[in-house]
Amino acid sequence: MPLFMDRHEVPGATAEMVAQAHLSDLQTQARFDVQFLAYWFDADTSQVFCLARARQPEAMQAVHEAAHGLVPNEIIVVSEDSVVRFLGKISDPSEDRPATSGLRTILFTDLEGSTALLQEVGETVYMGYLGEHDLIIRRALLTTHGREVKHTGDGIMASFDEVPRALECALAIQDAFAARNAASGAPELRIRIGMASGEPVDHNDDIFGATVNLASRICGAADVGHPLVSQPLRDLGLGNGFRFDQGRDVDLRGFQGPTRVFELLRRTG
Repeated sequence: MPLFMDRHEVPGATAEMVAQAHLSDLQTQARFDVQFLAYWFDADTSQVFCLARARQPEAMQAVHEAAHGLVPNEIIVVSEDSVVRFLGKISDPSEDRPATSGLRTILFTDLEGSTALLQEVGETVYMGYLGEHDLIIRRALLTTHGREVKHTGDGIMASFDEVPRALECALAIQDAFAARNAASGAPELRIRIGMASGEPVDHNDDIFGATVNLASRICGAADVGHPLVSQPLRDLGLGNGFRFDQGRDVDLRGFQGPTRVFELLRRTG
């Protein structure tokens, strides 16, 4: 689908208000077949810019109208070259690409200590950090062609048709947060990542099934900076040049017996 960017003039807006409006967009976007990828807030000029995929600009506007009523002043088509200067390379499949199999990789992220961070800095500042968190992850999804399924409040669930893309995305997310934390004087944003491959079930623009539950539980078992994957995903990743540790057994709620998980290390070559 084409890429669009819109511009809102919202005098008196705060970072908290903009973040809340963006969350409302994410909760509404599926109704209009739109995927919001990122947003920017310029507090000095009271302008907000949103980047999204949509079949037509009217669909993007319809999401805003239904979600919060903040209608954009302008919507323009943006080229991939323009977005690359801000977000990096986009891998966009051609319209005639053959249909993929039912095998998909599900990725979950989780912002560790989000409740404690909220209590420490307050809601307004926290929403700014959450917006920064979302932008980092959506940039990685954009460049690896992952599909954001839903925002979980302090993390994101995404789906990939190709195993290498999913593993590349996990490494990109890890590296981006490490770079952000090293360069910023703000509190660290500590991210856990868990992934699993299988054949989940699609229903009403959401994804369900054992693969989703497994990826979520693996994310909960992961340590910050050490992405964990299921054994089937590890086996697929080895065939694509990725490296993993020797693995360990963990007990995951809802799964009988120990489950073998592996830490994603770094792609060879």
